[in-house]
Amino acid sequence: MSKGTLVDATLIAALSSTKNREHARDPEMHQAKKGNQWHFGLKAHIGVDKESGLVHTLVTTAANVSDISQTPALLHGQDQEAWLDAGYVGVEKRADMQQTLTANGQEVKWHIAKRRKTIEKLADGWQKDSA
Repeated sequence: MSKGTLVDATLIAALSSTKNREHARDPEMHQAKKGNQWHFGLKAHIGVDKESGLVHTLVTTAANVSDISQTPALLHGQDQEAWLDAGYVGVEKRADMQQTLTANGQEVKWHIAKRRKTIEKLADGWQKDSA
């Protein structure tokens, strides 16, 4: 394993139908909104080695569980750097993440994407200043 991890999550769809023997939805499945669309099912949280591209950690949860809450479980303990999307903004400040890093004697350099709205504001400011 290298010293870097890519972290992300993806939704896994499930049937929301109640046309089964019990006339009920699966109790382990939940809804989550991504963009302007609702999804029903599970979420796969994945930790991938930066250099080899191999998955080293996979955690499945209900779809409504936040991406950021699963981050401590997705780092393999040797990480020096982590790359995450905008859904993980603030992960470095969370108490559970600090406890995990302190327990492992780790220091991680975080590479977290900016939220789309922040980028749009920067672009608007840049256009106004340059005109």
